[in-house]
Amino acid sequence: MGYYLCSMLFFLFLGTKNEQIPMIPGHSTSRDTTIQHFTYLALGDSYTIGESVPEADRFPNQAVRLLAEEGITVAPPRIIAKTGWTTDELEAAIGEANVTDTFSIVTLLIGVNNQYRGRSTAEYKTQFTSLLKQAIHFAGDHSDRVVVLSIPDWGAVPFAEGRDREQIAAEIDAFNAVNKTVSKKFKVHYIDITPDTRKAAQDPGLVASDGLHYSGRGMGVWAGKLAAVMSGMLK
Repeated sequence: MGYYLCSMLFFLFLGTKNEQIPMIPGHSTSRDTTIQHFTYLALGDSYTIGESVPEADRFPNQAVRLLAEEGITVAPPRIIAKTGWTTDELEAAIGEANVTDTFSIVTLLIGVNNQYRGRSTAEYKTQFTSLLKQAIHFAGDHSDRVVVLSIPDWGAVPFAEGRDREQIAAEIDAFNAVNKTVSKKFKVHYIDITPDTRKAAQDPGLVASDGLHYSGRGMGVWAGKLAAVMSGMLK
């Protein structure tokens, strides 16, 4: 009788062990750990890839490290971004990338090159709205898993020397008014980093070696704000 019970328990254990574990989109899990591994897609331009700084200093990468310090494990971010991209160029690149995965978090920071090239805010609104809809889709259609970051004011960095800094600031504000309004409409998170970027006028340490983009320390400020929002979303 004892042998029969032991055998039954053994086969019952095997059956339990081989059961399928339900998977949550954007997460991975296993029976031997309680840690959830989240995923992150960052969409943008030169500010997202961290032009002129090491990869580790990119704000998405810094945010992931800050989350790790809180015990929140996020896989290395997948980044679709390139220096010089406008909204339409980012959208085309997303199409070419054929993104089929769902991510725990998606961030979007785009628009400075629309302003720089003299594009209209009306065009920007249409294209930004389309991008934001895609970002929400990549987050499993959860708008509360999407974060939009405002456009930095490049008029505050050395590259803008000799240009009309006040006009640049006014145009950046106009584009940010658009992305903030659209973000509110779609109920996504919004982080205003523009005031932080304007501090570069008094603090050269916030600027990268190219005199145009932001240093690791400069982007560290953005990363801190982003990590705080992401932490609340993922805990």
